[in-house]
Amino acid sequence: MQIENSWKAALKPEFSKQYFLDLQEFVRNEYKTGVVFPPGKLIFNALNTTALPDVKVVILGQDPYHGAGQAMGLSFSVPAKMRIPPSLQNIYKEIEADLGTTQPPDGDLTRWSKQGVLLLNATLTVRSGQPGSHQGKGWEVFTDEIIKTISEKRQDVVFILWGNFAGAKEPLIDSTKHLVLKAAHPSPFSAHKGFFGCKHFSKANAYLKEHGQVEIAW
Repeated sequence: MQIENSWKAALKPEFSKQYFLDLQEFVRNEYKTGVVFPPGKLIFNALNTTALPDVKVVILGQDPYHGAGQAMGLSFSVPAKMRIPPSLQNIYKEIEADLGTTQPPDGDLTRWSKQGVLLLNATLTVRSGQPGSHQGKGWEVFTDEIIKTISEKRQDVVFILWGNFAGAKEPLIDSTKHLVLKAAHPSPFSAHKGFFGCKHFSKANAYLKEHGQVEIAW
């Protein structure tokens, strides 16, 4: 299990807990017997690309993409060669409206991760064509621990929670030392119910600047 060292140290107690051992066994078996996304080496891509001391912003997703070639272990992100999914198209539209920047040509958000944006899904694996198929197997316990770890060990992090699922994670975050931004989910079903116009990207950057940190080049 390849996990970046700062995360490995912070999350060490989790790896020996029964829920995680059961989860490991379940995931290993799923990869052996069927088609599962993302590729095994990218399960912990979010942690491996954004070390714990570097986290400035957390964007929480729910599930990896379940179509071939899409999931890359970063919430909302797809490899550069893939068509940009609808939710990410809406994210780009909001960035353009909020910051006046032109939309990037592809959906690979690794450039955000490298600037300190942790793109974390609550569930880190999924069966091909079956959204939600790996929910309730232990991943949420593990990723809740990641959120709590950031809240406890870091200062002045922006947590971006879109939609009801992500919004329900708010109690895990100490809002006296971090900024929590909530809005509707950017999916086509709900983007017009409060995602468009939320200005989360300028708000995040204003907060980072105010606390002496380098802004994100969204």
